[in-house]
Amino acid sequence: MKEISIRDLHLNTGKWIRKISLEQKIVITERGEPVATLIPFESAHKATPFRRRELVQGFATLPPIEHDSAEYISTDRERA
Repeated sequence: MKEISIRDLHLNTGKWIRKISLEQKIVITERGEPVATLIPFESAHKATPFRRRELVQGFATLPPIEHDSAEYISTDRERA
């Protein structure tokens, strides 16, 4: 079973949700201690939006965010 930190989950939520949707369980840790387990949602159809999702035109060309989004928000608030 894969273990990831809360920070990693925060920074890469989409990636981890897609992995979970492929039937993988993931344990979330805080300071090395397990705090939660994410498991796939079981449904009769076994289809998830992530498997069929397509990027909206224009979003595929956006540059990747290199830092925590909270840093950008804080900087923006300081300017106001």
